[in-house]
Amino acid sequence: MKNLIDIRQLQEFDNLELIAREVVEGFITGLHRSPFHGFSVEFAEHRLYNQGESTRPVDWKLFARTDKLFVKQYEEETNLRCQLVIDTSSSMLFPYGKGEERLMSKLAFSVYTAAALIHLLRRQRDAAGLTLFSGEVEFHSQPRLSPVHAEVMMGKLSELLQPGFVPMKKTTRTSEVLHQVAENIHKRSLVILFSDMLSHEEEGDVFAALQHLRYNKHEVLLFHVTDHLREREFRYASRPHRFIDLETGETVKVNPGEIREHYVSRVEDYFGELKAKCGQYRIDLAEADIRAGFREVLFTYLVKRKKLW
Repeated sequence: MKNLIDIRQLQEFDNLELIAREVVEGFITGLHRSPFHGFSVEFAEHRLYNQGESTRPVDWKLFARTDKLFVKQYEEETNLRCQLVIDTSSSMLFPYGKGEERLMSKLAFSVYTAAALIHLLRRQRDAAGLTLFSGEVEFHSQPRLSPVHAEVMMGKLSELLQPGFVPMKKTTRTSEVLHQVAENIHKRSLVILFSDMLSHEEEGDVFAALQHLRYNKHEVLLFHVTDHLREREFRYASRPHRFIDLETGETVKVNPGEIREHYVSRVEDYFGELKAKCGQYRIDLAEADIRAGFREVLFTYLVKRKKLW
């Protein structure tokens, strides 16, 4: 539970970028070494030459062909392009609470982790992009290195932490969104997906979309975000409870103690099949327990990046 205490302490700053930096610095300190690397430059595009500026970057070969002066523009080459994709459907609000507890949900955990990854990516001179989705794409930005772009992404993530910003009964269409992402981002990107993988769509459709990402030469890292205690072990007091589907509003009354064994068995079967399918499609699957802290998620990312380097 140390992670929850740390986040509560950091939340008083009400600054997601500061929280992300503190999470990353604490993580790096724990590793006792730096994983950061350098960067180089690559050609970006041309622009018209402005009278009075240096002629050194003028593309004379292009001038010979067009009789116009164009300047070569360069941008910092990214070692890696990473697209962070976050499921913002209502099921991600679990465990649903008010006040401070609202910031301990699967969605909040995903937001804090994504913010930390953006900070870490920029430290490594890697380009980060962000996609937010539920039933449709709600926000999408291509991976970039600029500070302004990072501020835009942090702003969008911060909005998700505001009370009531993500409403109840907000469903998800993971497969449709992933097909769009597969086609609309730079080839050979690293796609990091944060989702509880709880959808009312056909499971085969979701895996077909994940396979589409792999077909387009993207590397995929799926963080399966869960509240392990509640969703995997079903640890509730043995008395009648009313459970609400946050995406549909449907309710069911049960005594957890009476169905726990059956529930855990079914859930383990589902997660086992999820793991097997990911292995089949060469998709890296990592469990992200919101009660276990950020270290394992960040470490999993670094291991993946090292393989790609």
